[in-house]
Amino acid sequence: MRATWRADLIAGAVVAVLLIPQSLAYAMLAGLPPQTGLYASLLPLLAYAALGSSPVLGLGPVAVLALMIAQALAGLPAGVSAEAGALVLAAEVGGLLALAALLRLDALSSLLSVPALRGFENGATLMIAASQVPVLLGSAATGATLPGLALATAQAGVKPLSLAWGVAAIGLLLLSRRAGSRTLARLAPLLLLVAAMGLSALTPAADGVAQVGALPQLALPLALPSLDAALWLQLLPSAALVALMAFVSSLAVSESLAQRRGEKVLPAAELRGLAAANVVASLTGGMPVAGSFSRSILLHEAGSQSRWALVFVAGFMGLAMLMLAGPLAHLPKPVLAATIVVAVLGGFTARHYREAWRYARAEGLLMAAVTAAVLLWSVGAALAIGVVGSIALLIQRTAQPHVARIGRVPGTQHYRNLERHAVECQPEVVGLRIDESLVFTNARGLADVVLAHVRAHRASVGEPRRVLMLMAPVNHIDVSGLTALQELHAALQAEGLRLEFSEVKGPVLDRLKAVGWLERYDVSLYLSHHEGIQAGQHDLRPSLADHDAPGQL
Repeated sequence: MRATWRADLIAGAVVAVLLIPQSLAYAMLAGLPPQTGLYASLLPLLAYAALGSSPVLGLGPVAVLALMIAQALAGLPAGVSAEAGALVLAAEVGGLLALAALLRLDALSSLLSVPALRGFENGATLMIAASQVPVLLGSAATGATLPGLALATAQAGVKPLSLAWGVAAIGLLLLSRRAGSRTLARLAPLLLLVAAMGLSALTPAADGVAQVGALPQLALPLALPSLDAALWLQLLPSAALVALMAFVSSLAVSESLAQRRGEKVLPAAELRGLAAANVVASLTGGMPVAGSFSRSILLHEAGSQSRWALVFVAGFMGLAMLMLAGPLAHLPKPVLAATIVVAVLGGFTARHYREAWRYARAEGLLMAAVTAAVLLWSVGAALAIGVVGSIALLIQRTAQPHVARIGRVPGTQHYRNLERHAVECQPEVVGLRIDESLVFTNARGLADVVLAHVRAHRASVGEPRRVLMLMAPVNHIDVSGLTALQELHAALQAEGLRLEFSEVKGPVLDRLKAVGWLERYDVSLYLSHHEGIQAGQHDLRPSLADHDAPGQL
């Protein structure tokens, strides 16, 4: 127990070092005061620790959500501050996640396929880095898309001193990463901020460079978010997108690390933990939060053993807030922008695009389309394209069931696709294998596919009397699939052919027997495909009574 606490304490201290500059930077990226990021890194962590399930999810402000928050808050009505909008947004995100947990909608994580998620993350990474270029140049230019940002930046001009600070900061951060010391690389952002604050406060080196400025007293502003119904309604669509992205990305991070550690993550518990964290953020002056990949990896590598590590992170953040309130006013904004650029670009990779293109071009195109939408349109449009594209690809893949004509591998009882293997086929029986469940998305094409195989068998092997379908890969048959089997039976009967099944899985067989389908259509059933093939040679057909035990296969 003592060793666990020590490991969690060390992990908490290490992650707090990274979270301090990230909290400030991502709040600024979202268009919010820097202290908002610090507030979002305190009590929300305790809420997740109480209700979540991952011991290594580094919760807090994250870059992708910061970009989404910035776009959501860009159209606030006059008189509504960005801070007030962020509190409402966090409350709505927490409420939507809580509703999803109540309705057990943790399957929502499957709405974004991996290509869509990676395309979004890479697009957001590039857009985040691009959004910091004006800050590095000493300009106040902004833009929600890459062309708009580029135009605004070109018109705003450059302040050489700001650029010098930003380039120097980026260079030092990159050097720290190449130094070969993990400890130095982790501490470098914090050391850089401290050094920059010291130079700015004690020397004239940063005169004329935009600074964070005086912060209000860093005390948690416990209060309800605005109850303006019109504001809540306006931000609700953005909150739904932020909630979806927060859950999907956080679950992806926690599950990938859980696999490495041999642990189990509960998606329902993750929903509850994220919901509680965002609700608490809305009550304590914060912003929407989610799991960060970089901080989660750091928690894992630092030896975190339980969610107590997040409690310690919050504790160290509280100490930092008390100690850094004064010096933060002197922090040059180009240095803060440099920490964002280096941090986010470190996670960008073009390898995913190459791999997806080589493996499945349609998914590679989806990944590229989502990235382009983030850069050229909006994060909301990109998420919509990702969700719709993922569903469309799923429907396209299952629109026609894959049915393979199979034959016996010589000298064995194994049956394989004749297009891939040298196999033996008997003239009197067409051996087929259905490679997926029969459901409404693909059932309509079943009869046409099977009859095409029957014609090919006649042309190459001989005149068949039976069609024996290997059903082992079929996990489910819905009503549409059952109707398709009935139509197939009628089509084969018209051709003078019998329909027979082999290796039907128990749950599927139970459903067929529940409606008396096999008896009604006189469909023979075999325990193994080889048995079914051999039955024709000996003119043997099993009775259904031989297969009465439910769930036998």
